[in-house]
Amino acid sequence: MNYRFVKWFHELKREDVALVGGKGANLGELTQAGIRVPPGFCVTAEAYKFFVESTGLQEKIRAIIDVTDLNNVQQLDENTAKIRQMIILTAAPTEIKDEIVAAYGELSGGGNPPRVAVRSSATAEDLPEASFAGQQDTYLNILGAKEVVTHVQKCWASLWTARATYYRQSQNFDHFDVYLSAVVQKLALAAKSGVAFTANPVTGARDEIMINASWGLGEAVVAGIVTPDDYIVKKDSWQIVEKEISEKKIMVVRDPAKETGTITVSVGDQLGADYVEKQCLSDEDIIVLAQECARIEKHYGSPQDIEWAYDADDGQFYLLQARPITTLGEERKSEMTEVKKEDLEVLVKGMAASPGIASGKVTIVRNDDISGVKEGDILVTIMTNPDMVPAMSKAGAIITDEGGRTCHAAIVSRELGVPCIVGTKRASEILKEGMEVTIDATRGVVYKGIVDLGQNKKEAAAGAGAAMPPEIMREIFPVTATKVYMNLGEPSLVDKYKNLPFDGIGLMRVEFIFTNMIGAHPMYLIKTGQQQYMIDKLAEGLTTVAQGIYPRPVVVRMSDFRTNEFRGLKGGEEVEPIENNPMIGWRGVSRYISEEYLEGFRLECKAMRKAREEYGLTNIWAMLPFVRTTWELKQVKAIMEEEGLKQGLNFKLWIMAEVPSVIFMADEFSQLVDGFSIGSNDLTQLILGADRDSGVLDSMGYFDERDPAIKRAIAHLIETAHKYGKTVSICGQGPSLYPEFTEFLVKTGIDSVSVNPDTVINTRRLVASVEQKVMLEMLRARK
Repeated sequence: MNYRFVKWFHELKREDVALVGGKGANLGELTQAGIRVPPGFCVTAEAYKFFVESTGLQEKIRAIIDVTDLNNVQQLDENTAKIRQMIILTAAPTEIKDEIVAAYGELSGGGNPPRVAVRSSATAEDLPEASFAGQQDTYLNILGAKEVVTHVQKCWASLWTARATYYRQSQNFDHFDVYLSAVVQKLALAAKSGVAFTANPVTGARDEIMINASWGLGEAVVAGIVTPDDYIVKKDSWQIVEKEISEKKIMVVRDPAKETGTITVSVGDQLGADYVEKQCLSDEDIIVLAQECARIEKHYGSPQDIEWAYDADDGQFYLLQARPITTLGEERKSEMTEVKKEDLEVLVKGMAASPGIASGKVTIVRNDDISGVKEGDILVTIMTNPDMVPAMSKAGAIITDEGGRTCHAAIVSRELGVPCIVGTKRASEILKEGMEVTIDATRGVVYKGIVDLGQNKKEAAAGAGAAMPPEIMREIFPVTATKVYMNLGEPSLVDKYKNLPFDGIGLMRVEFIFTNMIGAHPMYLIKTGQQQYMIDKLAEGLTTVAQGIYPRPVVVRMSDFRTNEFRGLKGGEEVEPIENNPMIGWRGVSRYISEEYLEGFRLECKAMRKAREEYGLTNIWAMLPFVRTTWELKQVKAIMEEEGLKQGLNFKLWIMAEVPSVIFMADEFSQLVDGFSIGSNDLTQLILGADRDSGVLDSMGYFDERDPAIKRAIAHLIETAHKYGKTVSICGQGPSLYPEFTEFLVKTGIDSVSVNPDTVINTRRLVASVEQKVMLEMLRARK
C-alpha cells in the first residue's frame, strides 16, 4: 500500500524531525544504523496537520488561543482542556484512519494483532536546544486497530496540555509551527527495563555510562515510582566500577484483566520475594547493554539518554528511544578525596524514608539525650520521638535501627527536608561516635567516609521547584479540580516551600511548635503561671505559616501527642500517666474533654483565636485528631465555641478519619463537621491490626494503605460525606509514597490530597493526568 500519512522506521532518518518528530526520527535513524529497535511506524505530522485543517479544528484552536491569557493559570487550563476535548471527539478523516488500520495490520505480519506502544513525537521534541521530552503522552499495551486510532488522537490532543502550551511559549516556539507525530511500535515483552546515559549525568564524566534497571516495563523507572538499580561502567575498560542494588518493590506490567493498559504490582507477588533485592541485570548483561549504548552515542556523535527493554521471549535488549542529553554540564571533579568512588565501603543499609544525600560525623543518641547533636551531624538512634525534633532539625541526616516508612523518623524527616534511612536494624551498633559517613537516602545506603555522590537529591526534588519564581510556578503547573495540599510541620520551613504549586496546607502539626518553640507541657505552664507564653508562642507559629501562604487555607491539627510523647515535654512526667499502648490510648479529642487536660486545650484554642482575630488570618482552619465518637465531638465543639471558635462560613472544622468508627458512622459525623481528612497511617493500622512502627510488619508487606479493606473504607467515607455536601481530604503518607494510590483517590472522588513538599509537583501532574483521563471516559460514555 502506498502510504501518505504513515512512514515505517526503515524509511526514516534523523533529518526527518519535521515529518515525524524527534522521537520518530531517532527511531528511524537507529533502525537504519542496525540497532535493535522494536518494529513500528509513525503517523506523520502531516496527518495531524491534515486532521486539524480538514476538520476546521485549526481555526477553532487558534481562536481559543488568541483569547487565552497564558499567564492566567485557570484560563489556560480551561481553554486547553477544551482544545483537547475537541481533538479527541472529532472523527479522524477516513484517509488517515484507513492508513493507520492498514499499517497496524502489516505490523502483525499476518499473525495475531500485536500489542503496541503509542508514543507522542512533537516536531520540536528531543532537540538539543529544547528538550520537549515528557511534554506529550505515551500509551502502553494498546491492542486492536480501533484502539490504536483512538490513542493516536489522544497523542494529538496532548500537544495542547496547559504545561506543553506554556512550555512552547517559554521556549519561543510558535504554537502553530509545532505539529505532532504518533509513533506506533511493537511492545517488547519487557522482563526488565530502564534508562541509560552515555555520560554520567551526576558527575558529568564523559567516560562513564550510567544504567538504571528495574523489573517490568520501563514506565516505573521513567515515572520515578521505583528506585532502580544503578550501574556505572567505564567506557575505556568496560569495567563495572559501581553498583547500587536497590529495593525494587513494585513493577509495571500489562493489565491482565483488560485488553489495554498497564498496572502496578508487587515484585514479591509477581516474581518472588527474593527479586526485590536481587540484582536486576547480570554483570554480563550490563556490559552488553553498555556497549550497545556506546554504539548509539558513536553514531550520533554526542552523549545520549536512552530507554531500553529486555525482552523475555528472545533474551535480547531492545532500544526504545534515544535523545541527546540536554542537561549535561561540565564534568565535575570531586573535592572530597578521602574516599574514591571505586573504593566505596557500605556500612549499613535500610529503607529510604526521606530522599537526599548528606555527609558528616555520626552522633549516637541514646536515652533521648540530644545535647551532643550539632548542626550537620548524622543523627543515629534506635528510633526517634518528638523530644528529638529540635536535634532532627539541625541534623544533616537521620538513621534509625527500627521503623518503617510511616514511623516518626520517616514522617518528620520528610517534612523537615532531612535525608533519612530507617529500619537498618543495627546502625546504632555498627556506626561509631564521631565516624565520618555519607548517606544516600535515595537508596537507603550508608558509606564509610566523606564521599562525593553528586547533587543533593532532596534539593533537586523540592528545592528546585521551591526556588522557581511563583509566577512561573503557577503558570507551568495546571489547576486541578482535586486540590493538592501540602503537609507542613516546622513553621520556619514555610518560606522554603511557599512557592510550590499547592492549594493550601492540608496538615499543619502543632506538635512541632510545642517541641521547638514552647518546650514545655501545657499543664506545667498553667501550674507555673505561664499560660500567656504558650498562647503567644503557639499563635506565633500559626501566624508564620498562615501569613506565608495567605489566602490559601492552613488546616491546623490540634495537638496529637500520645502520653509517652507528652511526658517528654518539660513538666510532663508529673501529669502524664504511663500507658501500655499509648497509640490507642489517651490522645486527641478524648484528651481535650478530660478534666486532666481541658485547660491545656483551652490554651490551644486561645492561640488559634489570637492568630485569626489579631492578625486577620481567617485562612486558619481547625482539625481534630483521633475522633472516636459523636458525643465527644459534640463536647469538644462546645468547648471551642466557648473560646470563640464557632464553626461557620468563616471558620471551618475538620476531623481526622483515622478510627474505623468514623467510617462506620460517616453519616452522623458528616452532620457535625465541614470536612474529613483521612489519616491513612492510623486508619491502616487500626483496620489491618498492623503496628505502623513495626519495621518487621512493614518489610513483610502487612502495612499497606493500598489494601482492599482500606480502599473500601475510604470509598465509603467519600460517598457518604458527599451526600451531605462535606469534603474529604487525605494527609497520610500513602499519596506521597504510591502514585497508584493517588490515582485511586482521584478516581474515587476525593476533594483534596495533602502530600509532603518533595512530592507536591509530581502529585499535581499525576492528579491532572488522572482527571483528564476520567473526563475523557465520561465524555465517551455520554457519546
